[in-house]
Amino acid sequence: PLGQFEGYVNQAAKVKDVVEISISTRPDCIHEAYLKVLEDVKNRVNLNITVELGLQTANYHTLHKISRGHGLAEFLGAVQLISKYGFEVCVHIIPNLPYDTMEDVVETARIISALPIGQVKLHSLYIAKGTVMAQQYEKGELQICDKQEYFERLAQFLMNLRKEIVIERLFSRIPEQDSVFCN
Repeated sequence: PLGQFEGYVNQAAKVKDVVEISISTRPDCIHEAYLKVLEDVKNRVNLNITVELGLQTANYHTLHKISRGHGLAEFLGAVQLISKYGFEVCVHIIPNLPYDTMEDVVETARIISALPIGQVKLHSLYIAKGTVMAQQYEKGELQICDKQEYFERLAQFLMNLRKEIVIERLFSRIPEQDSVFCN
């Protein structure tokens, strides 16, 4: 709820020596009311605000297959709305998603480069236990690239990304006991 969100943001803004607040969410959860709360805090307390969006891939077919709950259009709309408020945008990408090809990885980098995005966090795929994807993986229904191909996809992504974009992370992991697959 909006009131609860506003309370959390205001509480974080009161912490001594805080200079930036980063909000992570999905593209389909971006609404003007939340951005107005962030704008108010930014102006009142003079904080930098970054909004992190979990895109994962620009391939809308893959987004549908992995049940992201949003497509590329929602992501594009969210970036435009966030940019209207002057907030920094960080996007999360998984270069080794099943169903994606090297061309999808390159296209994702090119789309990000054409947008007002200043930061990227890359994640290597992990599959948490108890998920639909875990069931698919255990049945052998998913094709996941090996570590070498991941590195090649990562290199191609970086070579096709606008050079001014900050790379915040190249890998991510969850504890092995919580996953059925982790690069």
